[in-house]
Amino acid sequence: MTTETSAASTPKIPDALMAEIAAVPGRLVSAWAAHDAEAFSQLFTQDGALIMPGVYKKGRDEIRQFMEAGYAGPYKGTSVTGTPLDIKPLGAGAVALLTVGGVLAPGEKEVSTKQAIRASWILVKDDGTWRLAVYQNSPRDPVS
Repeated sequence: MTTETSAASTPKIPDALMAEIAAVPGRLVSAWAAHDAEAFSQLFTQDGALIMPGVYKKGRDEIRQFMEAGYAGPYKGTSVTGTPLDIKPLGAGAVALLTVGGVLAPGEKEVSTKQAIRASWILVKDDGTWRLAVYQNSPRDPVS
């Protein structure tokens, strides 16, 4: 079974709303740059999910604890980057945001092929703020 969606059936997102949604990756980049696990966890809804290769964390507490350990361990001194590729409306107060980016090792200016990712962000309007209901990433390039 195939389904076709025409451009006319996809609601246009107003420019101001597009900018608001596209700013969410910047909030994540800032939280990561500060190695602020609490700020990172606040990007998620109370029961939000963080999914990465080999990782599944649900809820702000689990996400905060995971990031605290990460900032003290494998993510120490790192930064991240993320650029929106596409925004797809899902319904009232919900969108899918697709990004490309990755983790930058200390001193790096560009994401290495090994650290490059594509990510899916399911954002919902929560108490007047766009928050992640689900964040999932996977490697950008095939593993060789």
